[in-house]
Amino acid sequence: MTDKIIALVDGSIYSKSVCENAIWIASRTGAPVELIHVLGRRETSSSDLSGTIALGARTALLEELSALDEQRAKLAQKKGRAILEDAQAILAEAGIEASVKLRNGDLLETVEEAEKQASLVLIGKRGEAADFAKLHLGSNLERIARSAIRPVYVAARTYRPVSRVLIAYDGGPSALRAVEHVARSRMFAGLDIHLLMVATDTAENRRKLDGAKAVLSAGGFDAGTELLSGQPDKCISQHVESENMDLLVMGAYGHSRIRSMIIGSTTSEMIRACKIPVMLFR
Repeated sequence: MTDKIIALVDGSIYSKSVCENAIWIASRTGAPVELIHVLGRRETSSSDLSGTIALGARTALLEELSALDEQRAKLAQKKGRAILEDAQAILAEAGIEASVKLRNGDLLETVEEAEKQASLVLIGKRGEAADFAKLHLGSNLERIARSAIRPVYVAARTYRPVSRVLIAYDGGPSALRAVEHVARSRMFAGLDIHLLMVATDTAENRRKLDGAKAVLSAGGFDAGTELLSGQPDKCISQHVESENMDLLVMGAYGHSRIRSMIIGSTTSEMIRACKIPVMLFR
């Protein structure tokens, strides 16, 4: 593994924020950035003549549709290269060099391959239909967050510098990995770190919270801690707002997809509700 940052850009209104967050992370860590744009199968697939057209007409249309498909694929390639060039220019203006990669096919498969040589995956909260889906997450975000082996940094619509970081800690393995990462990563050096646990106030939960604080202390952080009772998604989002946090760090998707469909997911709700970036650990 290298320290490379994988930044996914799609030309949506979130792409600029993705680039600005990549600049911030690269500036603090010194990690190289790779910008990736993936052309979906719909953009490059052939037209389907599913047998509803008579044979003679179908033969004539096939050539015309084939030419249109070829033109559409070429335009998609040009658009993809333009998106990458624009993103690369934003980083270059800030003094950050970035490599670019244009891929065809499935985004998830591309990320799975790329993250083998990376330490972080950066993606916007929503995609190209962002203006039409303000209450919905990007269709690819949850797939990536559930499957990625590296931390996933979800950029908010608008970038702002990060100084105050909230770690939502539940004592689970993914949350502990998040704490350990914060404690040792140059990305968080010198930032104001806070730990929040939403759970019943018991001696066991206090012990877990103190353990997480000790890990951060070993990394040089004097983290504030708070244990609150209530519904996790509401308590965390309210704390983010009231304490003017700039970044939320948390474990991702502790339950199965089927269970999340039935009872909801704190992870999805946090990404949806918070107007700040969310960094997820599995």
